Amino acid sequence: MLLVDAQGHGIIAAKIASTVHDTFHALMLAELDRHGKTTPELFERLNLRLARSVTARNALGRSDDESGREIATMLYGELSPNGHFRFVNFGHPPPLVFSTDYRRFVGVDSGGMAHFLPLGLQIPEDHPDHALLFAKIPTPVGTSDVADISLMGPGDILFLYTDGVYDGSDAQDRSKLEAVMSEHRLLSAKDICNALLEFTVKRDAHLLRTAEEDEIDDKTVFIIKKE
Repeated sequence: MLLVDAQGHGIIAAKIASTVHDTFHALMLAELDRHGKTTPELFERLNLRLARSVTARNALGRSDDESGREIATMLYGELSPNGHFRFVNFGHPPPLVFSTDYRRFVGVDSGGMAHFLPLGLQIPEDHPDHALLFAKIPTPVGTSDVADISLMGPGDILFLYTDGVYDGSDAQDRSKLEAVMSEHRLLSAKDICNALLEFTVKRDAHLLRTAEEDEIDDKTVFIIKKE
């Protein structure tokens, strides 16, 4: 599964998301044909494709500078039938696991999870921190950089999302999402997804009333429920 969040809004953001989507599918076909599985080279090439893209810059009449970069966060994962989720993360909010038995988000060990920079970032060679930052760019991605999450019990829920739903850090927002998840935990994955989106839309209405509309962003929710 592939979850992508392009920088910005409007037609340029749609173009960036389309570039990632189309490039990923083309590269995946080649990967499966050549190796029969996903390899680190796919992500290296995907990052390079976006980093070198100038379509958006040309469309906007921008120079080749930071403001014209095409950037996107991405989370790619593969889920096995036994509930084992392996993934790589490029600047995206981390996955959450909700335990139906405990009725809360359970702790996921993030200490060993690699978090790469978003796709499309280029660090100029004359940048003072080039050596440090360049090492964080996903080139290459090794097997040790793949994170693992396991859905242990029946009804456990894997929650993937974009930062328009939750930025991955605010404790109060996490608590509210946890309450929504707990209330709807016995429903289908589709109904849980709809309940979470409905909650975020209501939150946006409050932000509009309080003149905080700059905090409103695009929303994607992906729910996987273990039977």
